Amino acid sequence: MTAAIWAVALLILGLLAVSAVFSAAETALTRASRGRMHQMDREGDPGAQRVNRLLSDQEKMIGAVLIGYNVINILSSALATSVITQAIPGAYGVALATGVMTVLVVVFVEVLPKTLAIVRADDVARALSAPMLVTVWVLGPVITAIQWIVRRTLRLFGVDLDMETDVLAAHEEIRGAVNYHHSEGAVESRDRRMLGGVLDLSDMDVSEIMVHRKSISMVDAALPPREIIARVLEAEHTRLPLYRGEPENIVGVLHAKDLLHALAAAEGSVDRIDIAAIVREPWFIPDTTILKDQLNAFLKARTHFALVVDEYGALQGLVTLEDILEEIVGEINDEHDVAVQGVRRQADGSVHVDGDVTVRDLNRAMDWDLPDDHAVTVAGLVIHEARAIPEPGQKFLFHHHRFQILRRQRNQITALRVSPPLAREEVV
Repeated sequence: MTAAIWAVALLILGLLAVSAVFSAAETALTRASRGRMHQMDREGDPGAQRVNRLLSDQEKMIGAVLIGYNVINILSSALATSVITQAIPGAYGVALATGVMTVLVVVFVEVLPKTLAIVRADDVARALSAPMLVTVWVLGPVITAIQWIVRRTLRLFGVDLDMETDVLAAHEEIRGAVNYHHSEGAVESRDRRMLGGVLDLSDMDVSEIMVHRKSISMVDAALPPREIIARVLEAEHTRLPLYRGEPENIVGVLHAKDLLHALAAAEGSVDRIDIAAIVREPWFIPDTTILKDQLNAFLKARTHFALVVDEYGALQGLVTLEDILEEIVGEINDEHDVAVQGVRRQADGSVHVDGDVTVRDLNRAMDWDLPDDHAVTVAGLVIHEARAIPEPGQKFLFHHHRFQILRRQRNQITALRVSPPLAREEVV
C-alpha cells in the first residue's frame, strides 16, 4: 500500500510538472515579441519558426494549452483526493487534499512558471514551441470541435463568429503597445503621435485633412500671362489650380517650376508664354478616399496634388502628399510657412484658435486630446456639441476645456478661445 501511495504521489508531481509547462508556454507564447520572432525566423532560427507557426493560429494554440492544462490539473487533483481520503476518510480528507493541491498548483504551476515566462518570454517560447506544436497537432480535432460548439452557442445569443475570425486586431494591438510604453516613459509623446498617425491612415479619408475650397488659392486661366505670373509669385504654394469662368470649373494645375522653364525658354518675354501648353491635367479624387490608399496612389503616380470632389462632382477641396505626411510627422514648415498656423498661445495658458483649424492640428500643437470623431475643425466641434451656431461671447464647457466664441461671420465661427484642460474639481 505504501509503495502504491508513493507511486501515485510521484505521478501527481509529474502531472503538475507537465501542467507547469503548459502554464509557462501559454504566458510565453502570448507575450513573446512578434517582431523579434519574425526577425529570428528570417535568420533561420528553428525555435522562432515554430513560435511563428503557433502564433499564426493563436486561438488553436491557446485552446490546446487550456485543454492540456485543465485535464492534467483535474486528474492530479482527483488522484490526490483519492490518496489522502484513504488515510483520512471523510470531509477532513477532502479539505486537506484541496488545501495541498491549491498550494502546489498556485505556487508551482501558476506563479513560478509564469514568472519565469514573463521574465524570459522569448527564450521560454522558443524552448517550449516543439512540445506545443505536437500538442496542437494531437488535439487539433478536439479543438476544432470545441470551436464549433462555442460559435454555435454564441450564435444563440446574437454573437456571430466565423471559424476564420481573428482573435486579435493587429492595429489595436500595436496601438495599445505604443500607449503602454508611452505611459511607462519608454516612448516620447512625439513618437507616439507619429506611430499613431501611421495607424490612423487606414481609418481616415481625405475629406478630414483636405484644404477646403474656400481656402484654395486659384488663378483665372483667362488672365494674361503677365498677371498669372504675378499671382503665382504672390501665392504661398508651388501648384495652383486654374479655373475658367467660375472657381468650380478647374481646367488644370499650374506648377511654378513649369512656369519658370517656360519663362526661360521665352527668354524673358512674358507675353510669349503659352500658359495652356504648360498646364497639367487636374487629378480628381472622391472625398471618401482612404488616406492610406491615397498615399499609395500619390507614390505610384509620382505626383503630389489632387483635387477632392463629392459624389455630385462638386469641388470640395484639395489634398497633397505633404498633407498626408503631416498626419504622421506633424506640421512640416519651410521658410514660407507659419508654424502652427491659426493657433496663438496666450499668457494665461489658453489659445486663440481660428475656426478652420483642425482638431488634430490643435491636439498636436498643444498635446491635447480633444475628440475628432464627429468634427474636423475646432469650430465644427463646438457646433456639434452645442447643437447650434453660437453667438460671439458665448462660453461652453466640453471635454474638460472651456470654449469662448470670439468672432463669427454670418454662419461661420472664425475665432475662439480654448482653455487648457481643466482639473476635475474645476469642471462643474
